[in-house]
Amino acid sequence: MIPVLWLCGPPGVGKTTVAWEIYSRLKHDGVAAAYVDIDQLGICYPEPADDPGRHRMKARNLDAVAAGFQAAGARCLVVSGVLDPVNGVRPGQVPRTALTVCRLRAGREELRRRFTGRGGSADQIEDVLREAGALDASDFADVIVDTDGLAPAEVAQLVSERIGTWPGPSEEPVPELPQVTFDGDPVMWLCGTTAVGKSTAGFELFMRALRAGRTAAYVDLGQIGFRSPVPSDDPDDHQLRARNLASLWRTYRAAGAQVLVVTGPVRDETTIKTYTEALPGARLTLCRLHAGREELTRRIVRRGQGSDWSQPGDPLRGQPTARLLQLADEAVATATALERAGIGEVRIPTDGRTSGQVVDAILARTGWLGG
Repeated sequence: MIPVLWLCGPPGVGKTTVAWEIYSRLKHDGVAAAYVDIDQLGICYPEPADDPGRHRMKARNLDAVAAGFQAAGARCLVVSGVLDPVNGVRPGQVPRTALTVCRLRAGREELRRRFTGRGGSADQIEDVLREAGALDASDFADVIVDTDGLAPAEVAQLVSERIGTWPGPSEEPVPELPQVTFDGDPVMWLCGTTAVGKSTAGFELFMRALRAGRTAAYVDLGQIGFRSPVPSDDPDDHQLRARNLASLWRTYRAAGAQVLVVTGPVRDETTIKTYTEALPGARLTLCRLHAGREELTRRIVRRGQGSDWSQPGDPLRGQPTARLLQLADEAVATATALERAGIGEVRIPTDGRTSGQVVDAILARTGWLGG
C-alpha cells in the first residue's frame, strides 16, 4: 500500500493550492512523491444513478492510479479535491492505499471572500456554505486545519505539523489487475505542441459527445502523471501516464462510458505505441492540432499571465515575459518537428479558430460521433 494524504474541504478553501505546495515541498526534500486532483479522476457523464457525485467512481480510480504511482516508484501520493461531505471515503474503497484525510476549513465570510475572489458565481455561494456546514458536522477526517487568515504556505506548514511522520514507510505494491482488452472502444486523442489548444478543444469535443447522447469520459494526460523524480529514459513519463489512462478507462467503461476523449502531447511514434499497448483493441484516432508562431506566442503569453484556467502544475503560469517568449520558441520548434514527422492521422489548424470551430473541423474530417 502507498501512503495517501487527501486534502478535502469546500470550494474556495484552498485544497489544490495547499496540496500542490505540500507536493512541491516533498519534491524539494528528495521524497519520491506524486500528486493528483480527484476531479481529474471522475470526468465521466452522465453520472451513474447509483453514484451521485461520482464519489465511488473517483475512489476506484484513485485506488488504481495510486497503485500505478507506487509501481512507478512513488513513496507517497498527495490528493486534493472534494469528498462525500457525509461519508468521506468508505472502508474498502481504496484498499491499495494507506489513507490519511485532512479536512481544510474556513469561516463563512472567509469562504465567501475566497470563492467570489477567484471568480466563483455569487449565485453558488449558498451551496458552498451549505457544503461547508455539512463538512463541519462530519467526523470522517483524521486531521482538521483551520485556514482563516493564513497564506497557502502557512496552511501547508500546519498540515505537515499535524500529520506528523507522514508519509512513513510504504508497504509492498499490490499485484496488478489483469489487462483488459478494449475491443473497438472509440478513443479520440488530441495532441500537439504547448498552447495549441488541446485541452480546450478536447473538453469541447467531450461536451459534444454528451450532447449527442453518448456516455463519455475525458482525460487530460498532463493531469494524471505528476510525480518526482521522473525517469531519465522516459522524461515525459508516458509509461506511467499510459498505465493510469488504461486504469481510468477501465472504470469509466464499467460505468457505461461509450467514448473517450484524451488530450496530451506526443513526441514520436514510440510514444503512440506506449499508449496503444496500454489500450489493446481500442479504436484510437490521433488528431494533431497545429498553430503558427504568432498564435502560439500569443496563447503562451496569455496563459502565463493567468488569463486561462489555472491548472495544477501549469509550467507557464507566473513566468516572466522573457521566459514565456523562450517557451514560445520551444513550442514552435516542437510544432515544426511534429509537422516534419507527420504525427497523427488528422491535422487540424487552430490559428484564429475558436474551440468550437476546431471541433467542427475534427468531426468533419474524422466522422467521429457520426455512428
